Amino acid sequence: MILRSLQFMDYLPCLQAMRQFTALREPSTPDEIWLVEHPPVFTQGLAGKTEHVLTPGDIPVVATERGGQVTYHGPGQVLAYVLMDLRRARITVRHLVEQLEAAVIATLAEYGVAGMRRPGAPGVYLPQAQAPDTAGPKISALGVKVSRGCTYHGLALNVAMDLEPFGRINPCGYPGLEVIDLRQALMRPPGQDPALRASAQVLVQDAAARLGRQLQTRLGAAPDV
Repeated sequence: MILRSLQFMDYLPCLQAMRQFTALREPSTPDEIWLVEHPPVFTQGLAGKTEHVLTPGDIPVVATERGGQVTYHGPGQVLAYVLMDLRRARITVRHLVEQLEAAVIATLAEYGVAGMRRPGAPGVYLPQAQAPDTAGPKISALGVKVSRGCTYHGLALNVAMDLEPFGRINPCGYPGLEVIDLRQALMRPPGQDPALRASAQVLVQDAAARLGRQLQTRLGAAPDV
């Protein structure tokens, strides 16, 4: 599996590149994971309802074909887009989602932070302080699209970001859902942020291992098709 770091890239060109990669890939095309950060943007999934976008202000809202409702992407958030041929790998999309969630939980554990799933709501959450068996604030969102048996889109892990824009939406369609990042979970002040690059590498290495793959890093942003 090829690991491609796109660093900081506008959302729409990245989305168009994922679509093109998926449309043009052949049975022998290697699977890839793209690591990227985006400038501030709200993305609306196929199930998205306009009433969940409250006061977007100057942040653009982009409709996408991934699953789920509205979420926010911005600097300080790791995006890992998984472009994978499920038929060739002989796995289901549910299995892929479960392994990506498990990779996020394992990454959080590397920092001493407990993560958990919430039934019926894809993504990763932190336990509630007063009820450790109950999901509390959300730290990672997940949504994929399957086309011709191949996936694109992926997951977002909040590392050290401005969380204010999440208050302009009902995150993932849940009014009042609290959103947190790794910096807050570790109770670190600004200027002592967990390293974004380090957490991204831990995440993708674990995800690839759970999918039975080894990563091969490629320089440059242009995908091979």
